[in-house]
Amino acid sequence: MDLKLSTLLCLTLLFSTILNPALSELCNPKDKKVLLQIKKAFNNPYVLTSWKPETDCCDWYCVTCDSTTNRINSLTIFAGQVSGQIPTQVGDLPYLETLEFHKQPNLTGPIQPSIVKLKSLKFLRLSWTNISGSVPDFLSQLKNLTFLDLSFSNLTGSIPSSLSQLPNLDALHLDRNKLTGHIPKSFGEFHGSVPDLYLSHNQLSGTIPTSLAKLNFSTIDFSRNKLEGDAYMLFGLNKTTQIVDLSRNLLEFDLSKVKFSKSLTSLDLNHNKITGSIPVGLTQNDLQYLNVSYNRLCGQIPVGGKLQSFDSSTYFHNRCLCGAPLPSCK
Repeated sequence: MDLKLSTLLCLTLLFSTILNPALSELCNPKDKKVLLQIKKAFNNPYVLTSWKPETDCCDWYCVTCDSTTNRINSLTIFAGQVSGQIPTQVGDLPYLETLEFHKQPNLTGPIQPSIVKLKSLKFLRLSWTNISGSVPDFLSQLKNLTFLDLSFSNLTGSIPSSLSQLPNLDALHLDRNKLTGHIPKSFGEFHGSVPDLYLSHNQLSGTIPTSLAKLNFSTIDFSRNKLEGDAYMLFGLNKTTQIVDLSRNLLEFDLSKVKFSKSLTSLDLNHNKITGSIPVGLTQNDLQYLNVSYNRLCGQIPVGGKLQSFDSSTYFHNRCLCGAPLPSCK
């Protein structure tokens, strides 16, 4: 091709691009239309100022485009404020893998049912909001979810047992809500990944399901609920559990009968009704944290391992525990 001709073609293309930006735009027009509807539904908040019809939506704040398809694959709003309910249009971004509304105190209403359409969704965080209503059963249909965080909100009702049908879930955060009822028996039957379970600061009651004995949870936080009875099913010599927090419940069991795996590095049992003595086996653990205070424990604190590295607040307010770091046994 003649040099003049190729230069002319380049210039023509350049000018046509300037005159018609859509030619150079990566953003999918369907996605752009949906995002502008979301902005309107939120009453054009300041945080979405960059969402302008004449610019490329792949350059907008709070969203990202897939590098291959240029479809919107992430919508994350965790700085600046939006108000109202989650718009139904979020369900019309079919390639979305990440959806996050975090630290949005003016976000209200239920968890948007149209989210069920987001079959590619891997990461869903709706946390530190004023979202209310129940934890919806339809979340179990989002089979690609690896992370589900609905913490620090106003969710009520019981935990749907169907959440155990999420085969790829690595972490489930339902902590700091107003959830009631029992921990589902089905949580002992997660298929595929076994998620870290964060259910603390709710009003869950009843006993911990014995079915949980079947699985190896890395982290369990059931603290600050109204759970009763035994917790033996969370422990065992063959477990690989690392962190267990059962503090501030109504649990009653004999601690001396519990077998702890060596993988356990953090154990918090404070403020329960736990009896018996501290098992010698705990001297074999590389404990980073321990708290058994405010229970009904007795006997000498075993010597060895990390047990004497904690101060008296780890052990005080028990029936008759003694030995370092508490006063010596009589």
